Amino acid sequence: MIPVWKSPPKSLLLLEKDVHIWRAALDLPNSDLEELKQKLSIDERIKAEHFHFERERRRFIVGRGILRRILGFYLSIKPVDLQFSYGKNGKPGLANSFGNRRIDFNMTRSEGLALYGFALDRQIGVDVERMRDIPEMNRIVEIFFSERENDIFRSLPENRKKEAFFRCWTRKEAFIKATGNGLSQSLDRFDVSMDPDEPARLLGIEGSSKATTRWSIQDLKPAPGFAAAFAVEGRKWQLHCWQWLD
Repeated sequence: MIPVWKSPPKSLLLLEKDVHIWRAALDLPNSDLEELKQKLSIDERIKAEHFHFERERRRFIVGRGILRRILGFYLSIKPVDLQFSYGKNGKPGLANSFGNRRIDFNMTRSEGLALYGFALDRQIGVDVERMRDIPEMNRIVEIFFSERENDIFRSLPENRKKEAFFRCWTRKEAFIKATGNGLSQSLDRFDVSMDPDEPARLLGIEGSSKATTRWSIQDLKPAPGFAAAFAVEGRKWQLHCWQWLD
């Protein structure tokens, strides 16, 4: 069962057993855009100016600004004071300490919708995609998906393949983002459940099912027409889905 998106309480805490997923709209008025822009670092503002399209520039500013606001809320510090570090494959982390605990986070966006995942002392990754027609979808599955996933995909009726593709894609992307391996980890070296009627599961890594016990994957329903999933270390956690309302 996927929890509904709720307004967070003012006294919200991120506890050891928690997985927090936030949903946010990125197409905001100019007043909100400018307020969030003030939360960004110099490097982030420079990066924003490199976007060719104004809409993407605005969405980047809002997305990073909201990320800083949420992290600042958890850490009880000013969003502008946050400092990020980056792993060898580009996954962001916090340079600031969170007491004696590590807060892990991940962000994803598709068009004007963003999702953010947060957990304590456990890696997390999240991915969202708008489900749309992709002419080369069959070729993408053939090249990038595993042999097991290809077999299941070919067995599905044509009217189920688009949903299956995006369910599988978001599950796989969430997993490689959680591990921090990014595109350095080949998508065909691990298997996830493919059939839209099946629960999201990590089935095998490098041919081993034993390695999957370290991870959990779950689908999300952020909005009509979108597919999304998150992957997180461990099995004993409690999911909370929050709606960003500033």
